[in-house]
Amino acid sequence: MAELDLSGFTILVVDDNNYMVSLLRQTLAGLGVGNIKTFNDAKDAIEFVKLVGENPVKAGAMQIDFIVSNWQMAPIDGLMFLRWIRTHKDSPNRFIPFLMVTGFGDKEKVEEARDLGVSEVLAKPFSVNSVADKVLQIIGTKRQFVQTATYFGPDRRRQNLPFAGDNRRILTDKDPQVKIIYE
Repeated sequence: MAELDLSGFTILVVDDNNYMVSLLRQTLAGLGVGNIKTFNDAKDAIEFVKLVGENPVKAGAMQIDFIVSNWQMAPIDGLMFLRWIRTHKDSPNRFIPFLMVTGFGDKEKVEEARDLGVSEVLAKPFSVNSVADKVLQIIGTKRQFVQTATYFGPDRRRQNLPFAGDNRRILTDKDPQVKIIYE
């Protein structure tokens, strides 16, 4: 991480557990992130995201570079927060990278988050190195955003590999029903 200068980054951390907020804040600060905004409630985070979109000077942040949110929170959990970011008409930036932190490491849960447009998933317990790896993946891998009738978010394919079999995809990026949106 020494080669990346994250001092100009603003990262939003949302978790209803103060210990986890403190741990994530210290970890991100240790990686050199300059501006870390923390919230214990996704509702307050949503209000902050809207404020950044409406009045960045008042918010104290010109933009949010990415969001780190816990999955298991109440009353608004991480999935609902992610859904708001990606689909709500009041979301000022539907392209914000979103790192979901969760104790659910099973495949079905990760796919559920992926299908709502999560950028990366960080499983608990995590280390400084695993947080650094996810930050590097988010920053270093610009993924296309795709909009279909049922999905909006980063392209879920991690690799574009040649395939010799039949095309089983219903839609491809060449179909007129699919919009590929670049940030």
